[in-house]
Amino acid sequence: MSLSPGFSGRRGFDTSRLPPGQYPTHDFPVLSAGPTPRIDTDDWEFTLDTETGQHTAWTWEQFQALPQQDVTTDLHCVTRWSKFDTRWRGVSLDTLLADAETAADFVIAHCHGGYTTNLPLEDVLDGQAWIVHEYDGFPLSPEHGGPARLLVPHLYLWKSAKWVRGLTLSPVDEPGFWEAAGYHNHGDPWREQRTWQD
Repeated sequence: MSLSPGFSGRRGFDTSRLPPGQYPTHDFPVLSAGPTPRIDTDDWEFTLDTETGQHTAWTWEQFQALPQQDVTTDLHCVTRWSKFDTRWRGVSLDTLLADAETAADFVIAHCHGGYTTNLPLEDVLDGQAWIVHEYDGFPLSPEHGGPARLLVPHLYLWKSAKWVRGLTLSPVDEPGFWEAAGYHNHGDPWREQRTWQD
């Protein structure tokens, strides 16, 4: 795992927005567990599969034609840095899941490079999660998960999977890459759910 430098102190930050054990930064450290995939948007496809066998797919052009939302939110990484007021643009999971025929309780995010992460369905509905493709007014860079990543800002950042390529709705929970390695299955920063023991 690599980490870019640039942590700063708490001066000038509203620490009431800071979960326990976190430190604020103006920078956006880059963390990765392997090589950074480079996906051309001409080849990009996003898929949604339900437990009933329903399959939906969007090309990059079709995805861009969906209703877009601008989101300003704080991010909290399990490695203890937090970044306030990050600005994103993308498609709400409420939009993507609107026509899904499902009784599933969980969603599994699948990414280029083989990474997966798991979430309760209730954590990605009602304006809580997006597939984002812009950061701070620019196309999302590969280092930060471009061309598109999952954004679930109320959970630790590993749940906001980079290089996302699809979602699977499931009636059973399936721990993903970091969860299987010992990270907490839910990852609420306000409850410091960092590992399975927390």
